[in-house]
Amino acid sequence: MWAAVNWKDYELLDTSDGERFERWGNYTLVRPDPQVIWKNAKSLSWKGADASYSRSKKGGGAWSENSLPEEWNIGYGDLRFIIRPMGFKHTGLFPEQAVNWDWASELIRGAGRKIKLLNLFAYTGGATVSAAMAGASVCHVDAAKGMVAQAKQNAAISGLAEAPIRYIVDDCRKFVEREIRRGNRYDAIIMDPPSYGRGPSGEVWKLEENIDDLIALTARVLSDDPLFFLVNSYTTGLSPSAMGYILSYRVKGRFGGRVDSDEIGLPVTSSGAVLPCGSSARWTAMK
Repeated sequence: MWAAVNWKDYELLDTSDGERFERWGNYTLVRPDPQVIWKNAKSLSWKGADASYSRSKKGGGAWSENSLPEEWNIGYGDLRFIIRPMGFKHTGLFPEQAVNWDWASELIRGAGRKIKLLNLFAYTGGATVSAAMAGASVCHVDAAKGMVAQAKQNAAISGLAEAPIRYIVDDCRKFVEREIRRGNRYDAIIMDPPSYGRGPSGEVWKLEENIDDLIALTARVLSDDPLFFLVNSYTTGLSPSAMGYILSYRVKGRFGGRVDSDEIGLPVTSSGAVLPCGSSARWTAMK
């Protein structure tokens, strides 16, 4: 498993009975997590959490015992991120993705040339600001206007307000189709598509049914000398190996290089275990 082990401002303190107990800077949260299927005894510190998110049997959920500010910042190395507890248990950041930020940043710094990166389904820009800090020019694309606005704020508080980042509010597939027609090319691609959604014309998106076609389409905007292609998924049942095979067929078959895939996760302080938090597959030009 690829674990995000370099955090200081975030810590997964404990896990039990479908929940995770976390520290985000100076505040502690309890949030549901379907991967936590074990039932360990919870310490008294769980009851002192600054906020807890509980699901409703009618759908959705809500924060309770909330003694949090509306937002606060945490750091990861030289990067800064706004944390905002919001609907459906989210905070505006997926800390497990730091293991992918580090991997991509190392490749960008070591490339010896300017890297042009396309970040699709880019959310609040963790990968965007990390890649920009490493020296890449980034095209950040997400269909949610509010998430793109927060990505701009994350870049600004990280000292990257003037960095070469292009922010696009658009359907990612439609954007890639236009980039193909325009002849725009990228040296690196990161994508983190949702498990389920609807397109701009109401079409249904299911990741396991559409991911191969999306990767094949997006591979068409790779430059003649690409550096890497990273795909991440939180879809239950879609294995890292399956995504790795797709990258092998759609990217490695054309450019050579190598493909690696694995779960990504977060170390748990109380137990020493690593909580699985998703799956990633990586193609790199290097063998």
